Amino acid sequence: MAQFARSAVTAVLGPTNTGKTHLAVERLCGHSSGMMGFPLRLLAREVYERVVAIKGRESVALITGEEKICPPKARYFLCTVESMPVEGDYAFVALDEAQLGSDPERGHVFTDRLLRARGREETMILGSSIIAPLVRKLVPDAEIIGRPRFSTLSYAGAKKLSRLPKRSAVVAFSAEEVYAVAEMLRRLRGGAAVVMGALSPSTRNAQVKMFMEGQVDYLVATDAIGMGLNLDVAHVAFASLRKFDGHRTRRLSITEMAQIAGRAGRHHRDGTFGSLGGEGSDSAFTPEEIEAIEEHRFPSLDFLYWRDGAPRCDTLEGLIADLEARPEVPELRAAPQAVDLSVLKRMADDPLVIERARNRQQVRRLWSACGLPDFQKLGADHHARMVSRLWRFLSEGQGYIPRDWFAQHIAGLDTVQGDIDTLSGRIAAARTWSYIAHRPDWLEYPAEMAERTRALEEKLSDALHAALTQRFVDRRTAVLLRDMGQNISQLPVTVDEDGSVNMDGESIGRLDGFRFSVDPDARGEDRRMLLAAAEKRLGAILRVKVDELLAAPDAALVLAPGQGDMPTILWDGVPVATLHNGQTLMTPELRLDRGLLGLGQDVQKRVADRLGAWMTAQKERHLLPLVKMAAAASDPEVVPVVRAVFAQLADAGGIIERVEIDEALAHLDKDQRYILRKSGITVGVLDIFHPGLLKPGAALWRMALIAARKGTPMLPLPPAGATLLALEGRDAEAGARVAGFRGFGPQFVRIDMAERMARAAHETIAKGEPFHAADPRIVSLGLQEPGFLQLMRAAGFRPVEGEEGKPNWAFRGRQKAKAPERQPRNSNTGLRPAQKPAPAAAPSPSAGSAFAGLAALLGRNG
Repeated sequence: MAQFARSAVTAVLGPTNTGKTHLAVERLCGHSSGMMGFPLRLLAREVYERVVAIKGRESVALITGEEKICPPKARYFLCTVESMPVEGDYAFVALDEAQLGSDPERGHVFTDRLLRARGREETMILGSSIIAPLVRKLVPDAEIIGRPRFSTLSYAGAKKLSRLPKRSAVVAFSAEEVYAVAEMLRRLRGGAAVVMGALSPSTRNAQVKMFMEGQVDYLVATDAIGMGLNLDVAHVAFASLRKFDGHRTRRLSITEMAQIAGRAGRHHRDGTFGSLGGEGSDSAFTPEEIEAIEEHRFPSLDFLYWRDGAPRCDTLEGLIADLEARPEVPELRAAPQAVDLSVLKRMADDPLVIERARNRQQVRRLWSACGLPDFQKLGADHHARMVSRLWRFLSEGQGYIPRDWFAQHIAGLDTVQGDIDTLSGRIAAARTWSYIAHRPDWLEYPAEMAERTRALEEKLSDALHAALTQRFVDRRTAVLLRDMGQNISQLPVTVDEDGSVNMDGESIGRLDGFRFSVDPDARGEDRRMLLAAAEKRLGAILRVKVDELLAAPDAALVLAPGQGDMPTILWDGVPVATLHNGQTLMTPELRLDRGLLGLGQDVQKRVADRLGAWMTAQKERHLLPLVKMAAAASDPEVVPVVRAVFAQLADAGGIIERVEIDEALAHLDKDQRYILRKSGITVGVLDIFHPGLLKPGAALWRMALIAARKGTPMLPLPPAGATLLALEGRDAEAGARVAGFRGFGPQFVRIDMAERMARAAHETIAKGEPFHAADPRIVSLGLQEPGFLQLMRAAGFRPVEGEEGKPNWAFRGRQKAKAPERQPRNSNTGLRPAQKPAPAAAPSPSAGSAFAGLAALLGRNG
């Protein structure tokens, strides 16, 4: 084993929370240059940010397998242990967690850095005190400094998840166990952050940030948190004391227990540890283990794993021989065959590899390719095939991986669809491509590909963080449970402009008008708690809204098509009541919105009175003719036969087809018809109506009142001011009829315009002039010939032969009810006894002529 030049070496050893890393960072920044190696990419990134804050971003570099930030003038390098450029010249060098040299998988890398990585002026070895005897033997010139723990670590016993103290970290040893514990914490305590080695650093940072900022009070993690991560943890609970180490399931060593438990407490704040199992279970600590952890007494390490860190690359055989060489020092043990060596030995049997790896450059390049980490953990065969494919590219042509091939694999990962495991798998694959992209001699455009892989991993990490948070964190429940012991009515509640209801900053639902609805994303078991919280706190807010409603001007209230099935009254766009069938058309039942029903009878009465007064004013404004009809229908001063006509009109909404009321009209004499005409009612050939009820406002209210009486949705309202419509669909046609339109063929004509055209027909024909679809009045209306023909027939005209064979029209009378023969009126009722039918009007001397038809029509109109 080669000997290396030594600088002043200091070994700072002790348990967790002794300030070792903090001391090393201070020493690093005190030198002109330096390098530190860490066991985790996440920890390297954490210290990188601290040093950047001191020295500036242009002076600090971050080097990991999948990430390289190397400014041209960088003097301070924060690295993962595997990525430490040990051949460089640095004034200060530090190695963190040196005791990991005993790890079968990565230990040989830590041991190599322990023996070879040296600073020009100062070298610092950080780790547990269990490595002290080995440091004395392997680095005899090192000064060993012990550091006591700042705070006390004590055993707190076994606790159920529901009784875990806040700021606790639960440690599990499989993804399935982590997910199960996190799910239970979400249900019981509102959620937990999740930290696992399989997560990307970005995702782990985001999850840790949630915990550190107090968004959640619990953290569920694998044993990765034992590797120096600085967390504000008060209690560490072990979900289990057994783990699978890659070969077998075994109980944790006392050192591993202490390393993890030591994350509890920070600086001078004491911490506790315990388990989730019962005292007698396999997951419980033994008294001996508890005493050792509390007193920081652990057996020292007997050996470290070693492998030649600078093997010869002259030949393939020589490289393998050096990597399999055994150490000469008894304190070192040959490392188990790692993945990179396993892949190398497989490839050494490939004839193509044998043919191409003939010189130092190609052998070194091959060994570099074999160093690709197996991030995806898909097995040795799969990983070896991946490395073989890379080697083929690197050993032919210009020695670059094809850009299109690389980009195609990146594009295949560029999707955020899928569950947590799927996203984790994509991130692991993305880390593989990120590692490749940060090898500048492997790609023709490494900077471009490094940026693309960085963006991909960041995108996937954001999606994974969101998925973890969505699954394992319910911030609303966390807020409520956090203050469970307090009066929930004291929690701050706010309502955003868009109606979002927030309790202590977390959205719990929406307030649409006076209706509160729980966030649809809330899980079923949480909905009742959120509803209860809202009921306790929204009462005052709703009463303020009620006061605003009561003081609102009439213009702030509008009638709108129903939300659901009934006409609705809106206040500033907020539903406050709906209309339903009442005693009469003009007196619908007013039902308050359900959001108002929980505010007390006095509040409901005040709102109902306010809305009732508004409705009265609206009817006076838009439906005054209909209001007067309804009043006349019950006015004892009005002759009963006229009252009967008013009653039918009022019940129909002020517009009715002539054929439906002919029988009642037949009882009226000229004076009684005058009463209708004086009221503004048009007794037309086709319809009986008041023109004022054809206005848009009146049409809207009539539509609403009729819909409320029928208990059906409001029909579509024709455009304001329209006189002719071309409609499709039953609802549109029915709405047009209710709004005062009559259908003629494929078109609908407003009834006052239809009456005007009918009168124009009579006047034109009475003059002996032809009347047809090309008449300017018909053309200006837009009525097409099929509709024109139907209008003429409905008005009582029949076609006759005109000049040059062109059809003309003659009035033949429309179908109507027969009136009784007039008799003296009854002095009490004003009615004549109904006897045998009599003609409505005496025939003129020119019976059968067009003038006679006009005379008959005018007689019908009084």
